[in-house]
Amino acid sequence: MAARVKVFLDTSALFAGIWSVSGGAHRILKLSEVRALEAWVSPQVLRELDRALRAKVPEVVGDVAHLLDTARVWVAEPGSEAQVTVYLAPVGHPGDAQVIADAAGILPDYFVTLDRKHFLDNEDLQAALPFPIGTPSDFLEWFRERLIIP
Repeated sequence: MAARVKVFLDTSALFAGIWSVSGGAHRILKLSEVRALEAWVSPQVLRELDRALRAKVPEVVGDVAHLLDTARVWVAEPGSEAQVTVYLAPVGHPGDAQVIADAAGILPDYFVTLDRKHFLDNEDLQAALPFPIGTPSDFLEWFRERLIIP
């Protein structure tokens, strides 16, 4: 049996997946729920998500753990300080460098984000990584292409 695709969701993508039931990020969580793929996050992503939810919609904070459990979201180990240092120069933001280091530790097949400034429009970062970065829609297109049998 082939290994499932591993997709790493950064905070913006995870928030979108929770917030909007009609968007691509939510579809990724649903695909993880039915084990069509593995959705991954990191402790840094969970901390950032908690802060964002408490600031914007504190009433849902208690439901998020259940949602992540239902979606079978995996939590990666934090990247080392050395790994964070490697990514700090191209990313330019300590928290985002930590997220990339965390993702690099699991070598995902794809990194999903909505963050243009630090990730999507960052050609230096993308050139340094062994995995592609894109939006939820980009990932879903990439995933669909791999489902088609030649």
